[in-house]
Amino acid sequence: MDAVSQAISQIGVVPVIKLNHPERDAAPLAKALTAGGVPVAEVTFRAAGAAKAIALMVQECPDMLVGAGTVLSTAQVDEALAAGAKFIVTPGLDIEIVKYCQSKGVPIFPGCTTPTDYHAAYKLGLEVLKFFPAEQSGGLAKIKAMAAPFPMFKVMPTGGISLKNLADYLKAPVIAACGGSYMVTADLIDNNKWDEIIDLCKKSVEIVKEARG
Repeated sequence: MDAVSQAISQIGVVPVIKLNHPERDAAPLAKALTAGGVPVAEVTFRAAGAAKAIALMVQECPDMLVGAGTVLSTAQVDEALAAGAKFIVTPGLDIEIVKYCQSKGVPIFPGCTTPTDYHAAYKLGLEVLKFFPAEQSGGLAKIKAMAAPFPMFKVMPTGGISLKNLADYLKAPVIAACGGSYMVTADLIDNNKWDEIIDLCKKSVEIVKEARG
């Protein structure tokens, strides 16, 4: 794995963030995640101002691994990279975007849930895949089944991950890290519940440590 993927794997969890008010919330959120021991974030382009949010988080916490999620075009890749994004996440496997990111030297984690997706990812030389939506697509059982014909991949499941099932996923050797929004919900962010976010991050870190021995 590349250095960014290795760093994310060591952290074990990736907060998936939608910021409606980046000017107000990006900096304090970055500080909260870092204080909670989770210095990584996937800022989704589902909300306007995602690039601004990425830039503000990187500015506040320069050592934090901030990436862009729900990226649907090469133009958004450019926007994210200009803002300081360290990695790109797409909801599906878009070959054009994958090759574009590879040409830019930036790690990309495309959403893959089928043997066809995995086979295409193999041909593209990818090593780490996003499995999305995880629970709705068969969860850990399917991820393990897919690892049989495709043992070369590490997987980052996202969708339906919570404190309740985080350990189950992380105990599986195929899992690089788990993405989730449970520690960065709209309620927590919009109401500036930074202490609660720090607490949820710390609980997640403990689960990562226990699950991985």
